[in-house]
Amino acid sequence: MSEAMTTIADFTDSEQRLVSNVLFQRYGKFVPLQVADAELQLDMASEDLTPCPTLFWSELGAQFVLCKVGESRYRCQFFYSDAEQFGTGRNEYADIEECVMTLLQVQSDHERQRAGLFSGATAADVANDDDYHGPVMI
Repeated sequence: MSEAMTTIADFTDSEQRLVSNVLFQRYGKFVPLQVADAELQLDMASEDLTPCPTLFWSELGAQFVLCKVGESRYRCQFFYSDAEQFGTGRNEYADIEECVMTLLQVQSDHERQRAGLFSGATAADVANDDDYHGPVMI
């Protein structure tokens, strides 16, 4: 069966609770999650699109998308408009918590950059951190 024909399981209640908990820790309040579907090109060698379960939320002027692309496989991005879409620099995550936390950190860093505030990290610090990749314009 091709990947385009594969049905990807919806987010479990446990996955949704974990995302909600991470968002609560980040924002100090309940952030409503919207359940949606997105059609993604999972195989770069094929033009087929696969429907993927998606969680969407909006906070502080940014919209966030978390897509489940397989069993314990996730993709994410945030955006402000069609012209301003950003990823983390990493195509896929095997851990949903790491995915969401990285997405929130990259968006937070992007906001600080837009405001002219910097964390004090040097280019060498970022270059030596294999786990940090972003924000990356999509």
